[in-house]
Amino acid sequence: MRFVSLITALVVAAVLFGLVMKREEMLAFAGVAAQDAPAPEEVAEPPATDALPEGTVRVMAKHSVAQEIDSAVVLRGETEAVRQVEVRAETAGKIISPPLRAGQMVEAGQLLCEIDPGTRQVQLREAEAALATARAGLPESIARLAEARAQLPAAEAAIAQAEAAIPAAEAQLAQARAGLPAAEASLKEAQAAVPAAEAALAEAESRLPETEARLAEAQSRLKEAEINLTAAQKLAQGGFAAQTRLAGAEADYESAKAGVQTALTGQKTAATGVETARSQLEGAHARVESARSQVETARAAVETATSGIANAKAGLASAKAQKESAAAAVQAAMTGEESARSAIQSAEAAVASGQNELDRLAIHAPFGGLLETDTAELGALMQTGSACATVIQLDPIKLVGFAPETEIARVKDGARAGARMVDGREITGTVSFVSRSADPVTRTFRVEITLPNADLSIRDGQTVEIAIEADGAPAHLLAQSTLTLNDEGELGVRTISDASEALFMPVTLLRDTRQGVWVTGLPDAVDVITVGQEYVTDGVPVAPSFEEILQ
Repeated sequence: MRFVSLITALVVAAVLFGLVMKREEMLAFAGVAAQDAPAPEEVAEPPATDALPEGTVRVMAKHSVAQEIDSAVVLRGETEAVRQVEVRAETAGKIISPPLRAGQMVEAGQLLCEIDPGTRQVQLREAEAALATARAGLPESIARLAEARAQLPAAEAAIAQAEAAIPAAEAQLAQARAGLPAAEASLKEAQAAVPAAEAALAEAESRLPETEARLAEAQSRLKEAEINLTAAQKLAQGGFAAQTRLAGAEADYESAKAGVQTALTGQKTAATGVETARSQLEGAHARVESARSQVETARAAVETATSGIANAKAGLASAKAQKESAAAAVQAAMTGEESARSAIQSAEAAVASGQNELDRLAIHAPFGGLLETDTAELGALMQTGSACATVIQLDPIKLVGFAPETEIARVKDGARAGARMVDGREITGTVSFVSRSADPVTRTFRVEITLPNADLSIRDGQTVEIAIEADGAPAHLLAQSTLTLNDEGELGVRTISDASEALFMPVTLLRDTRQGVWVTGLPDAVDVITVGQEYVTDGVPVAPSFEEILQ
């Protein structure tokens, strides 16, 4: 085809060269007079001159007028099932269901393949039994946790009590230590009173012999006075003594008796003083013993208070240990509860896994459609991932085409579209999808058209020619040979300006047909250079000849 195109281009170039550059010679060779040539279209031509101004290039041009065309986007594509899935096994086992043959219609959820359960039901029952056991152990764990938490307040109260006992014991120790100096001072005072009492006793005992001597002297005087009184009485009775002497003897006698009484009183007083001194000495000794007892009691109180502090601190340490033990018990109970809950969750997961495994034994159709392949054969061993069957949905069906970058902007979602199949059938639908990303290799965009296929007469993979409706636009029909590129690589044509100079105008390609190409971007009426555009640039003067190009 490329070789033929090259030959055609060479022939056309030769003909054009003859028509433009050697027009008279060719007409003479053909034997046709210039006046017999067909009259050209009534267009404004510059007057024919044999000599062209310097720098002017002779070209052939065409006067083109824009026409309104339907700008349908034409694509080639194929039919495609709207849904297609290869249903695969999610577990392994032997097929125990009879096969369904290809071509059968299946409903959504219909059983396609069934796998032998084997020991899966037993495993499920074991998992359920483990779940029941785990659930039964949870209340006990909760009760242990509650019991452990109940011990915490008692342990905290014991700590508070022990902490309160320490200041009381310290206060008792301070009090005992404060009482010890007073007891020691009382002991010293009592010990200091003993010598004085002993001295008083010695003094009282030293007075006792003196009083006894005075008593003996008084008694002697009493006897003497008694003798003298008896003699005086006898003499007075005999008249040998005067009454005065008798009275004096009686007075001496009474005085001696009084002296005896006085001596006896002194003796008793001395004896009483001795007893009193002895009592005072014994009291001093008793006070010493009492003071010693008080000192011992104070020292014992200090020891007791010190021991009380040690006991209070030991009680505090014990209470803290009890609290730590209670906290450890709470933590252990919490761990036990978490373990019980974890065991329940694990058992529930095992039950769910077992149930899932049983559910996977039955493979169902995910949607209603047509079986493209037979389902797995009875007795076949299925592995995880093995294919059970292929299901396709052909109603509705999709037409898939790929639009080039130049056309994709004109394709709108929801636009009407028609298609012609290779057997001549024509079908219609609507655009349901326009890709937003291009194929990295072809730089084309996927376009999908959805249409009904209730009788399933359209199959998956048939070739179709698609025409997608687009907005109409004014366009010019030009020969492909008139298209050229400027220095920037833009596609366009060279036109003739009002000043008869070459002017490049960019165009947009709408459609390629057998008659030529439809382009937009030009004014409604324009003179397009059809031959010779390769020899001119913008601003170059031209001398156009308006003739039709030989096709």
